[in-house]
Amino acid sequence: MSDDEQQAQFERLVMPHLDAAWNLARWLAGNDHDAADVAQEACMRAFRFVSSCRGSDGRAWLLAIVRNTAWSWLRKNRSQRLVSIDDDEFTEIEDPAAPASSFHGADTDVLRAALEELPLEFREALVLRELEGLSYKEIAEVAEVPVGTVMSRLARARRQLQEAVNRKEKA
Repeated sequence: MSDDEQQAQFERLVMPHLDAAWNLARWLAGNDHDAADVAQEACMRAFRFVSSCRGSDGRAWLLAIVRNTAWSWLRKNRSQRLVSIDDDEFTEIEDPAAPASSFHGADTDVLRAALEELPLEFREALVLRELEGLSYKEIAEVAEVPVGTVMSRLARARRQLQEAVNRKEKA
């Protein structure tokens, strides 16, 4: 692939999704400065490997790169803050008709603080589903987990988020 073809493919597949990439990087990294580093590294990786993107929509492909870049960055820079959850510990299955709409009335600052408290895997699933609108299948591809795991993570994430919002609103 020539440099011009690579640039054109990057602009077509990746550029429309930079806001989504930044949003995911921000929620995973925890702040704007670190998110900028993660997003920039992810975009450099995406440019380098754009020829490997299959299909016409690069959104899930780019978000998988952002996710993997963020996790690598977190392991390198904040390994003490990473707490991995064991998906076998829970079996709740997400009700597909139960979006996080119950949070629409919540104070934005309270909701943001509660979301930041969630374990990273839960926060990641919620951001990809509720903020980026990815399907369960797309989230499973991005996170490299089975669809059932996505569903159970979303169920637990929503429950923990509701509990955190309730605690913060009472305080």
